[in-house]
Amino acid sequence: MTDSTLKLAARLLINGLRFQYLKWSGKAGRTQAVSLEITHDCIAKCIMCNIWKIPSEVPNLSMEDWIGFLSSDLFSDLRELDITGGEPFTRRDLLDLFSGVCELKQKNLTELKSIAVTTNGLLTGRVLEDTEKILPRLRNKDIDLVMVCAMDAIGDIHENIRNYPNAWSKVNETVQGLKRLREQFENLVIGLKTTILPINVGQLEEIVQYANSNGLFTIISPCIITDARYLNPDRADELVFSREDIQKMIRFYESDAFRWSYHGDTLIKFFKTGATKKPCSCGFNYFFVRSTGQFFLCPLINISMGNIKETPFKDLLFSKKASQFRQNIGKFPECRRCTEPGLERYALPYEGFTYLSLLLKKGGREFLQLHQHMGLDKYFN
Repeated sequence: MTDSTLKLAARLLINGLRFQYLKWSGKAGRTQAVSLEITHDCIAKCIMCNIWKIPSEVPNLSMEDWIGFLSSDLFSDLRELDITGGEPFTRRDLLDLFSGVCELKQKNLTELKSIAVTTNGLLTGRVLEDTEKILPRLRNKDIDLVMVCAMDAIGDIHENIRNYPNAWSKVNETVQGLKRLREQFENLVIGLKTTILPINVGQLEEIVQYANSNGLFTIISPCIITDARYLNPDRADELVFSREDIQKMIRFYESDAFRWSYHGDTLIKFFKTGATKKPCSCGFNYFFVRSTGQFFLCPLINISMGNIKETPFKDLLFSKKASQFRQNIGKFPECRRCTEPGLERYALPYEGFTYLSLLLKKGGREFLQLHQHMGLDKYFN
């Protein structure tokens, strides 16, 4: 191993020992990643999600609320900020959030390295206009903007999934526009997020080909049924995968087309055994906040710690309820069927031991390729 790989291995060993103590005690670690659902409003009506069904009269937190929340000194070690919805670009004041983050960068969010925005890409004009304004501000603060466009198939199947006319042509137009911006701004990273459903399980290779031809990373993972994040238990029966679907997914994740080998290996084992086994650091270095201000240590488990509008964030994070939740991470029924790729990314550097074993198994060179592909360098600066 090279000196840099040995240092990384030593860091992972230390992280692993620390995480074991935190897990035993139920204490929170320093927050390194957070997902903010800044709106439940959405112009699509996706077949695997019910967020768009939240009544319009249910208020979203204001941008002042979100910026005030992020000004907490508890975010001094924040590395990744995930902005999601609904559709974030339905908010006309989205630029205010980025302006607020840039102002906080120097004093509060000093370790922030990237902001990821998940979009359905249907509001092409607004997405490109806002992104072009955002990028120079973030570049001046040494922050990458990761634009993740939802693409579930090529052509009509995507439109059927999103229940929006010309959905594929619109997201493709958005991707092409973002590529042009990428030529001007080196801090723009573009990727695709694909939710696998029975209707599109045969489209995965085509999506990968599209991504490769356009220089995009991919996040490809099966749909998740949860009464928390996606509010979709009523859709469980119509989203069940057949044995043939499962075999198709196994072949896909075993192929060279899928580059994120850790996530692919985890899913293959899940499909074959019916249970997920992977590290999780929800509540320790990561959490999720709903558009209404409800605070969740895990976005997939419907146990709220309270509301950030009603209770100080510090009190929610360090409450007895939160401590007990952290001690039970991995034991909830939802944990045994979790296939959420983002939660793996946040956990691997923090939990330490699993990532260290992966390094020893793959060897330094192959491991560093995977490490770079997943964008985890930011957790070791």
